[in-house]
Amino acid sequence: MSTTPLAVLDLVPISSGSTARQALHNSIDLARQTERFGYGRYWFAEHHLNPGVAGTSPAVVLALTAAATSQIRLGAGAVQMGHRTALATVEEFGLLDALHPGRFDLGLGRSGGRPAPPVREPALLGRTAVVDGYTPNGLRIPAKFDFRQLLGSPRFALHKKLLQQPNAEAQDYAEQIDDILSLIAGSYRTADGVEAHVVPGEGADLQIWILGSSGGTSAEVAGANGLRFAANYHVSPATVVEAAEGYRAAFRPSAVLDRPYVSVSADVVVARDEATARELATGYGLWVRSIRSGDGAIQFPTPDQARAHVWSEQDRTLVQDRVETQFVGSPQQVADQLEILRDATGADELVITTITHDHADRVASYRLLAEEWGRRS
Repeated sequence: MSTTPLAVLDLVPISSGSTARQALHNSIDLARQTERFGYGRYWFAEHHLNPGVAGTSPAVVLALTAAATSQIRLGAGAVQMGHRTALATVEEFGLLDALHPGRFDLGLGRSGGRPAPPVREPALLGRTAVVDGYTPNGLRIPAKFDFRQLLGSPRFALHKKLLQQPNAEAQDYAEQIDDILSLIAGSYRTADGVEAHVVPGEGADLQIWILGSSGGTSAEVAGANGLRFAANYHVSPATVVEAAEGYRAAFRPSAVLDRPYVSVSADVVVARDEATARELATGYGLWVRSIRSGDGAIQFPTPDQARAHVWSEQDRTLVQDRVETQFVGSPQQVADQLEILRDATGADELVITTITHDHADRVASYRLLAEEWGRRS
């Protein structure tokens, strides 16, 4: 493979006309296949109350996938800490590590937690200039999407109601990360000296990652603790440069890392030629619309189902930033775009997420990209 490793991010998508059971079988098969293709990591995202996404519990899916693979690193991208405790998280991944030692990445996200404070001005003043929506090397940086309507939707409120205990309040994210690190290290003590030792979990050989979409809290926590950081171009393309540079500005060397380490995600569809790839990606805009509208991800549509949708201007505005930053094309075209993303963000690793209606097309997309990427090493 190229000197810049490729990894996989999987939401366990359910295609229209299919089932959650089949989606899980498809994801486990994809993990086997991408291990063979040379991808270095396979991460599962955590999402809830989505008709078209079966990845509700990364730890459970990771256990199933670990039994079906042998070498590829497996991880959560990411555990939603807004409705979790540090102890429960360390216990789950401690169990995984006990059976498959040294194979797991524990990715931690803020989702569902306390509202994030505004990003501090120094983090916004990055070294990379964005002029007319592009970085100097040509990476598209669209206008920021306003998530306030989505976060204020009835469905988001239902998430909090069903995922959190009544009257519970999410712990401060930085404190949660401190607790997780100390529980794994075996150094956790309360203010009055009571110790906690997690079995299994203490001493687990886990690689800890922080996932973030801006240069704010997540980037700062990752940097301050000297942890690896994953920036989400595929979720929030407008803030990917800010996120990477905010993390680097906050980075302090640790026992784990002596320099910053960043992965950056991209939404990708690859086929033998551009026309075929664009046909396979036809359903993406409608799928993103279902998420951004607050209804939850629909089952991924066929191209014909997607074409039948009557688009309003509001719909198009809702998905524009995501559609125009999806990398779609031949292996050469997509690899060129990934190199631009890597160079613009300084990424040490690229995380590829691909959704198509047919499983065989999804597998082929990862295979074709790996082959082209390998030729560039």
